Amino acid sequence: MQQRQLGRSGLQVSALGLGCMGMSFAYEPIPERGAMIALLRAAVERGVTFFDTAEAYGPFLNEELLGEALAPVRDQVVIATKFGFKTEAFPGLDSRPERIRKVAEAALKRLRTDRIDLFYQHRVDPQVPIEDVAGTVGELIREGKVKHFGLSEAGVAIIRRAHAVQPVAALQSEYSLWTREVETEILPTLQDLGIGFVPFSPLGRGYLTGKLDAATPLAPGDMRTTLPRFTAAARTANLALVVLLTGIAERKQATAAQVALAWLLAQDPCIVPIPGTTKLARLEENIDATALALTPADLQQISSAAAQITVHGARYPASLQQAVNR
Repeated sequence: MQQRQLGRSGLQVSALGLGCMGMSFAYEPIPERGAMIALLRAAVERGVTFFDTAEAYGPFLNEELLGEALAPVRDQVVIATKFGFKTEAFPGLDSRPERIRKVAEAALKRLRTDRIDLFYQHRVDPQVPIEDVAGTVGELIREGKVKHFGLSEAGVAIIRRAHAVQPVAALQSEYSLWTREVETEILPTLQDLGIGFVPFSPLGRGYLTGKLDAATPLAPGDMRTTLPRFTAAARTANLALVVLLTGIAERKQATAAQVALAWLLAQDPCIVPIPGTTKLARLEENIDATALALTPADLQQISSAAAQITVHGARYPASLQQAVNR
């Protein structure tokens, strides 16, 4: 597995990480715990060193899962987790300094570790100055409980203010061929400040793999049933993206998912996508994307064609959209 550095932070990780949320939360049916422990260890055996979780995933169950699975190889991996919600189906935001400290201490226990490698603010809390948030994480870093500070779905002004207090190692936000808003201002800001970028949902929550069309049923409790972009009408309207990826994939003897990931990896050497999966075959398919060579002509064709496609459906319902890119 190739390695990448997240910006100028010095934090080295595998070129592709593993988003672990779906192993215990959000996508029904939730898989069996023992199978997910085996999958996490299989990822390590195949060279993945970067694992993403959060206290809100479960809540708490996902951190506990990673703690058990990765304890035997703790010094070989980088674990990122997050603070910022009140949890219990996360009713509201809370990034008060005392809450951040409480979350850190609890996460250390659940993860069975003495340090959090990357500690993200899960969503920007408008009630707490970002300077207070960055300062608190900075204190945890000096105490040795946290190694690096991250932000998720933050806007340019927040990123700059936070970085001025405590260097931000990475920003995590949604980025894929059907979610490209970060290209306008966010990515140039990260490049300017030397901050790494960790795209979540790089496969469009499964849609860009070509295995989820308008007729594909979503189980009750699957979070995608609440997202405007996953209505049957939107899934039908957005098929042009899948057709584009599938066409390139056939020419490259690859899969649509691999082309989507390879395109992301080619955008910047500081980008480390974290596709999630609960299946070994999909894990191996995603890992193989790191070896897929897209030529400049391929990349231009993909970007130009995608730019002509109008994506239908918002990322989130209005009640959640307001917490994004503050």
